[in-house]
Amino acid sequence: MMKNVYSVGQVNTYIKNMFAQDFMMNRISIKGEISNCKYHTSGILYFTLKDASSTISALMFASDCKNLSFRMKEGDKVVATGSIRVYERDGKYQLYAREIELDGAGNLYLKYEALKQELEEMGMFAQEYKRPIPKYVKRVGVVTAPTGAAVQDIRNIAARRNPYVQLILYPALVQGDGAIQSIINGIHALDELGVDVMIVGRGGGSIEDLWAFNEEAVARAIFECETPIISAVGHETDTTIADFVADLRAPTPSAAAELAIYDYQAVEAQRKQYYNRMYRDMEQKLTWYYNRLEQLRVRLRYVSPEHKLRDEQRYVAELEEKLLTQMNRMIEQKKHEFAILAGRLDGLSPAKKLSQGYAYVSDMDGKAIKDAKNVKVDDTVKIHLLEGSLDAKVIKVTE
Repeated sequence: MMKNVYSVGQVNTYIKNMFAQDFMMNRISIKGEISNCKYHTSGILYFTLKDASSTISALMFASDCKNLSFRMKEGDKVVATGSIRVYERDGKYQLYAREIELDGAGNLYLKYEALKQELEEMGMFAQEYKRPIPKYVKRVGVVTAPTGAAVQDIRNIAARRNPYVQLILYPALVQGDGAIQSIINGIHALDELGVDVMIVGRGGGSIEDLWAFNEEAVARAIFECETPIISAVGHETDTTIADFVADLRAPTPSAAAELAIYDYQAVEAQRKQYYNRMYRDMEQKLTWYYNRLEQLRVRLRYVSPEHKLRDEQRYVAELEEKLLTQMNRMIEQKKHEFAILAGRLDGLSPAKKLSQGYAYVSDMDGKAIKDAKNVKVDDTVKIHLLEGSLDAKVIKVTE
């Protein structure tokens, strides 16, 4: 009996046709983890899909790679859609992928990036729309789960920082079915209630757990809210769409409480510090003004008319004293000169001569007779004595 013998090429072609005729093999989606990922210079992407028990080789042509929304790398979990074909030369089958998307969290991440870009282009993240957080608040609204670490952290921080601040909790679902609408209802309710500031958030978790805060409806509720909102979703490394839209982002619920509620003790200490500083400044000002007043008083004393008048009076008194001193000196000098002159006059005084026995002779008209030639015999003359006078008749003239 003759055997049918086929070449390797014939067998590979047969198998290739079998795959090509199988409808399932022409459109199939395979989930797995990426390994041996390589971008060839020709633009073809070569990679291997694997799971816990098997692997399958795959490639994506350059024309299809252009539609990838992310750059694939080792370890990515993906869903690759395409067709299973046989490469005749090597006799190997492989996946010819036409579409690749991240699986699970990776796919959510793509949706997250797409919505983030869309809302950013709409201006919902713009800084000019951010409302300032009030510094001193009386009522703080909290939209979060009624149980869990987040609400307890906020309560503890509030009690420590300022026990006088009122916390108003809206118990909301923060994950799962109904979470989106529950968060939106909480924002609307507290906004209508008129709280000073609102904290919207929850504790940390996976991207699936936090997904309600990545929904556009929640983002729009935060954006349209009149009350300033602090987002506090997850831990420090978690960032949601709500964080970008909110007026302020806190890395944790505890940090949100720190940002929303002022520290009463710190404010009181600061108030006392301001009071002491103001008191010192007032004392310094009063001291300065008092010294200035004293300077002006002294200056006024010197420039006032009364002071000038006293100066002039003192000057006049000094002049008067100088004048009296000068006058007394002059009087003494004149007295001395007068005494000298008096002595000289006394030496020349007729009365003194007369007192010594001399007499003064004049004619009857009182004219002094100094020369005997001016007198004739029988002329009547008057002889003046110290005491009284005599009328005499000249009986003889001797020259």
